Amino acid sequence: MPARKKRPERDREKEYPRRQFADKLRRLADCIEQGKRFRIQIAGERISVPPDALLAIEHEREDGGEEVEFQLKWTIS
Repeated sequence: MPARKKRPERDREKEYPRRQFADKLRRLADCIEQGKRFRIQIAGERISVPPDALLAIEHEREDGGEEVEFQLKWTIS
């Protein structure tokens, strides 16, 4: 099997209207509950999150602002 092409590092954030954001969260929640792979396109790149990804919620507070991140982490083999 040929080696996977290494993808460049990336850090993107995309804002969505409230309804689209809620729809994406619902699809994600359904995939998590069903143990299925979650697929999403972010800023032009297709991402495939495996069902065994680690799930975390992060809260940050700094410079007069706060942030909550729902994180999905996995390694690429």
